[in-house]
Amino acid sequence: MPDIQHYLRPGPLQLSSLPPLSLYVHLPWCLKKCPYCDFNSHEMRADDLPEQRYLDALVADLEAALPLVWGRTVQSIFIGGGTPSLFSPDGIDRLLGDIRARLKLAADCEITLEANPGTFEKNRFRAFRSAGVTRLSVGVQSFNDEFLKSLGRVHDRAQAIAAVEEAQASFDTFNLDLMYALPGQSLAQLHQDVDQALALEPPHLSIYHLTIEPNTYFAKFPPVIPEEDTAYAMLDALTERTATAGLQRYEVSAYAKAGHHCRHNLNYWQFGDYLGIGAGAHSKLSFAHRVVRQVRLRDPRLYMEEALQGQAMAQETEVGLADLPFEFMLNALRLRQGFSLQEFTERTGLAITAIQAGLSSAEAKGLIERDFQRVWPTERGYDFLSDLQSLFLNDA
Repeated sequence: MPDIQHYLRPGPLQLSSLPPLSLYVHLPWCLKKCPYCDFNSHEMRADDLPEQRYLDALVADLEAALPLVWGRTVQSIFIGGGTPSLFSPDGIDRLLGDIRARLKLAADCEITLEANPGTFEKNRFRAFRSAGVTRLSVGVQSFNDEFLKSLGRVHDRAQAIAAVEEAQASFDTFNLDLMYALPGQSLAQLHQDVDQALALEPPHLSIYHLTIEPNTYFAKFPPVIPEEDTAYAMLDALTERTATAGLQRYEVSAYAKAGHHCRHNLNYWQFGDYLGIGAGAHSKLSFAHRVVRQVRLRDPRLYMEEALQGQAMAQETEVGLADLPFEFMLNALRLRQGFSLQEFTERTGLAITAIQAGLSSAEAKGLIERDFQRVWPTERGYDFLSDLQSLFLNDA
C-alpha cells in the first residue's frame, strides 16, 4: 500500500469536494458456480468455509486502506459475493462490528447483504437483521423450477417463495433479483414469473437480461435464448407490469417503490466513491488531484495470505483525464433522472465542455434531453443505451 502522500501529491485534477463514500465487502464462496456467472465466486468444498480467517483478512485489508479514506463518512455498505448468506449471522455481526470500530458510518447507513434461497433457514434472515443488516437482496432469478434448473440454481420455487416471505417479515426494505430472456422462455412464462414476484410485494426489484459472459460455462456451451425482438417485448412487459404495481424504473435494471431506491447502487451510478475489500473487490477513490481505481487479489486463499500481511492489492491505476468523461457517462446515463451538470463538474473536476460534443450528438439522435441544469436519457436512449454511452468514448 503506497504512502498516503503518494495520493495527495499535485496532479491533473482539481476536485472542489469529494463525493459520497460507500464500502463494498466481497465474500467469494457459493454452494455451486452458476453457468452464467462471471463474478469472482468459488464453490465451497465440503462445508469448508474459512469464515474466521477470511474475516481476519478483511479487517487487515480495511486497516491497510484506512489512510485513504480517513475522516470520511460511509453512506452505505454492500456485502456481496458469491453467497454472503453462507456466512453465519455471528460472522456478519463480527464483520459489521469490526467495520464500525474503524470507519465512521452515517446514522442512516444502508447495509445490504446478498442472500440466496438455497442457503435459507427459518429465522436466519432475522438473525442477519439483528446483526445490523438493514436491507436484504434475495437472488431468486426465477420462480419456475425448469428455468431454475437450467440456470444451475440450488433452490426451487417453494424455497424462493419462502425466502422472500421471510425477508418481508424481517426487513423494512429488501430487493428481489429476477432474470428474463432465459433459455426457452416464452412471454407467457415471463408473465408468470413477474406475477409471482409482484404478489410477494417487494419494495425493490432488480431485473436482468440473461447475458452470455466470456469465461463462463454458458460461453462454452451456449443455450438458445430468446431473439432480440422477443427480449425487447419482455422488457416492455416488465416495465409496464411493475409500474402498475407501483414500482418505478429508476435505473436500467432497477425498479422501486418510493423511498426504496438502493442507495449503494445509486452512489455507483452517480460516480461516487467506493472502497472495496475482499477477494477480487474493486475500489474507486477520489482525492483532491486524482481519481484512483484499485483491484484486490482474486484468489481467496492468496488474498487471505497477503491481506493478513497488509498486501491485498493486486492492481492500481489512476484514471486518465481522457477517460473520466466516459467513465462518468457510463454510469450516470443508466439513471432515469440522468445527472446534473454540476454533478459532472464536481465528480470529474472537468468543465462541461469535456462532454459537449457527445451531448450534441446524442441530442441530435434523440437519445437524450437536457435543460440548463440536467441531462437525462429519452426512452430511445434507454433502448439503445450502449450506443448512447459510446458517444462519449472519444470526448475529452
